[in-house]
Amino acid sequence: MMNFQAEVMRSEGFAVNPNRPEDVKYEVAKELGVPLTRGYNGQLPAESAGRVGGRIGGSMVKELVRLAQGNLTKRQ
Repeated sequence: MMNFQAEVMRSEGFAVNPNRPEDVKYEVAKELGVPLTRGYNGQLPAESAGRVGGRIGGSMVKELVRLAQGNLTKRQ
């Protein structure tokens, strides 16, 4: 799943290290101005964390829907 996430975010224009695909969340946070750091982020408001996760998850859902629609089209 992390590799899929990395591919989707790469297609969105983010720099993704293929050896550490989970690091894309820090790239997204940086772009959004969210002070996400490695380790404990308990001081980070849920709204800020949600902006990062929402950007990543939303992009992944869009890609999954696109793939599913393509598969349905092929079956018809």
